[in-house]
Amino acid sequence: MKNNLLSFGHGYSAQVLGRALIAQGWPITGTTRDSENLAAIKAQGATAKLWPGEDLTDAISSATHILISAAPNDAGDPVLAEFKTQIAAIGPQLKWVGYLSTTGVYGDHKGAAVDEETPLSPTVKRGNLRAMAEAEWQELAREAGFPLHIFRLAGIYGPGRGPFAKVRNGTARCIIKENQFFSRIHVDDIANVLATSIANPAAGGRTYNVCDNEPAPPQDVLAHAARLLGMPVPPSEDFETAKMHPMARSFYSESRKVSNARIREELGVTMLYPTYREGLQGILGGELNTIAHQALTGILR
Repeated sequence: MKNNLLSFGHGYSAQVLGRALIAQGWPITGTTRDSENLAAIKAQGATAKLWPGEDLTDAISSATHILISAAPNDAGDPVLAEFKTQIAAIGPQLKWVGYLSTTGVYGDHKGAAVDEETPLSPTVKRGNLRAMAEAEWQELAREAGFPLHIFRLAGIYGPGRGPFAKVRNGTARCIIKENQFFSRIHVDDIANVLATSIANPAAGGRTYNVCDNEPAPPQDVLAHAARLLGMPVPPSEDFETAKMHPMARSFYSESRKVSNARIREELGVTMLYPTYREGLQGILGGELNTIAHQALTGILR
């Protein structure tokens, strides 16, 4: 059966993988909740489906690979809520199923190291919902007999998602909290890990942390971005006294150093951007290349 990917929630991260697979001749069906995204998905060469809404019967029945990026809600995983029976029915033909989760399932470890064997102890709602969704998918994988690969993603950054815009417009804030560490991952490296896993699926499934080699305090990343732009580093603000939106403050409620040893040593992944330094330089270089291309296009018209 020809390889065929069905991507639930074909957004920022999934589209990077999609472009690579389409270039190799893979048919891909990608879903989106927003009709405004349909044209962009189609422009990449994928079949675009509005979901919830459109019928996905044919897309499911022909899938050999499934990627789930759609976020869970209070009712559980939305894909399983609607398609659990259909996915179970095609279990024997599924070569690979990937579920994009979050390192937030580990909860707060006060700056200590965690790996895939660390017990899950989410402390915020979004982490708890992801942990429950992981369990739902694991149960179905056991029942239906397909290889489930769980990818616990760190904070995602990449073109269009990074600190540069805030540094440029003066809204970046250098919040200092003692012993605060975040892990992060460039979107290209998410695709790198997923593609490597698809080429080397684990027979019984596997869980992987997807992050770069260097957990770092957020202020270090922001300061590096400012220096790359040749702009002043924003003044430091103490976390305890800083005025912050509750959602923003909640991101500082957990601190951990996530290990990516398994993707490097077991999967054999070579990180495209081993740390935030290479990642930010790559984003900035891409912006400069785009500006240069636009300038040349204008000259050559």
